[in-house]
Amino acid sequence: MSNDHVKIIQNVVSGLHYADIPEEFKNNQEKAGSKVNWVALGADHGGYEAKEIISRFLRGLGYRITDVGTYNKESVDYPDFALKVAKKVASGECERGIMIDGAGIGSSMVCNKVKGIRAALCYNLKTIINSREHNNANVLTLGGPLHTPEELCEMVKVWLETPFAGGRHWKRVNKIMAIERGSYLL
Repeated sequence: MSNDHVKIIQNVVSGLHYADIPEEFKNNQEKAGSKVNWVALGADHGGYEAKEIISRFLRGLGYRITDVGTYNKESVDYPDFALKVAKKVASGECERGIMIDGAGIGSSMVCNKVKGIRAALCYNLKTIINSREHNNANVLTLGGPLHTPEELCEMVKVWLETPFAGGRHWKRVNKIMAIERGSYLL
């Protein structure tokens, strides 16, 4: 794959319009950057145990993890760690991010304040798949205590392996990114 194609793929992940992608890439999910290597992983004290379980599980599957904390169960503020996860993804240092707190709601709100981030709070496999196939989510937020360790592992595995479907969803994702840039008009 040429450097130009890699830059185009990175631009798509950052939210630029799909019209800039050569035709042969539009429907080829394998070439559209669906393979994930680096994952930013963070949690507050409520999600710490889940983060540790997910970290061990993903490392066992061969993913490279950038753990941004927290590193124990002492009370911390989730916005600090959600922002770290989002910045790792937005900068391109990590292809995807996972943030775990007590319910996942607040962390989703924080991550979505960072330019280029499409964070999705998911609570079952249906929302996990939809967030990737339809919305090209690049950050997953979870309520760690709301799920069993087995559910958490299955959810993150499916989320990391599910490619963006493209097609009719490109237009909608582009609208999300245009709103972020302030260039979307009804």
